[in-house]
Amino acid sequence: MFGYINSIETMSTKDGPGIRTVIFMQGCKLRCIFCHNPETWDKKYNLEISVDDLVKQILKYKNYYGNNGGVTFSGGEPLLQHKFLLEVLKKLKDFGIHTCLDTAGCGNGYYEEILKYVDLVILDVKAIEDDKYFEITASKMDEYNKFLNVCKKLDKDLWIRQVIVPGINDTEDYISKLKEYVKSIPNIKKVELLPYTTLGVKKYHELGIKYNLEGVSALSNEDLKRLSELIEKY
Repeated sequence: MFGYINSIETMSTKDGPGIRTVIFMQGCKLRCIFCHNPETWDKKYNLEISVDDLVKQILKYKNYYGNNGGVTFSGGEPLLQHKFLLEVLKKLKDFGIHTCLDTAGCGNGYYEEILKYVDLVILDVKAIEDDKYFEITASKMDEYNKFLNVCKKLDKDLWIRQVIVPGINDTEDYISKLKEYVKSIPNIKKVELLPYTTLGVKKYHELGIKYNLEGVSALSNEDLKRLSELIEKY
């Protein structure tokens, strides 16, 4: 079986616990206005790889993982390639490797089967209200909610991440609502606010894609610290 990936990052310390290999998978249904990886949207920008070949590449770094490192599947949206993802996850668990899924929760179902082989979910929360979610992603919230409900059913460990964009969700009022939203979700181990940056703008220009946040400044370190302090004790 073959899958489509964009790239592989080794020795990451920002995509889950410990030292990790990150598999950036290809394809995404969302069109988030702050996405910094537009090259992962379309399958034409990809590397085709078999399940066995990907597992072999991952195993090269197994000794670096220690007791708390492992592999993180990101994207793009890894859930869109559910058959390929499931087979890779099964093989990694056979080798005792910690698995993490960095996702917006917008795949094509099969969530319960996949999550049985996932140790940690990093859930990318785009918004907590339907209208704002559509404004940011150009999609409805239904699929995300389906995925989150399965996470709750399986009592899956969760890290919550939210990108904070000036003029969109950088208010204390929004952070207060996010705080209450987080309280309603069981088994959350960590909540992170991520700053909007302009690092991905050049990619849009190179790909000939309109960038919808043209002229919006990156979130300052001061504002990130201030808002993060508000949600730390959720």
